[in-house]
Amino acid sequence: MKLDAIDKKILEILQNNGNITNSQLAKDIGLSPAPTLERVKKLEQSGIVKSYHAKLDTKQLGLGVTIFITITLSSHKVGQISSFVEKITALPEVLGCYNVTGNGDFLIKILTEDIASYHKLILEKLSQIEEIGNMSSMIVLADYKPDAIIKV
Repeated sequence: MKLDAIDKKILEILQNNGNITNSQLAKDIGLSPAPTLERVKKLEQSGIVKSYHAKLDTKQLGLGVTIFITITLSSHKVGQISSFVEKITALPEVLGCYNVTGNGDFLIKILTEDIASYHKLILEKLSQIEEIGNMSSMIVLADYKPDAIIKV
């Protein structure tokens, strides 16, 4: 799908506020509501807009510690990789799992209540995943650019 300036503006606005009314979106981009809705539907149908989400305040939910873990697998056989991915993505504490290049095989993003709950996660869940050969953790001290808007 070829995007014009109006489509790009719609995408920027929707990333900032996925709950915006069609009427307000139309005002913001300078079109009437009917063509605005048509454009949004086309962006959704093309797969560019995949879904709409509520942004939660993790601190208010009691989830105050974000950790990135570099994981090296003990083996790189296809079966072991898929088994690891299945196990790690099933953990509710895991917010993201990325197959990466560099010093490790995977980078995972974890969200926990505190350091004690992270320690418990390591002992009771991560250490039970036999495909993991090595882990290296990085605890996030501050998040200076959370959920950046994608410029198109």
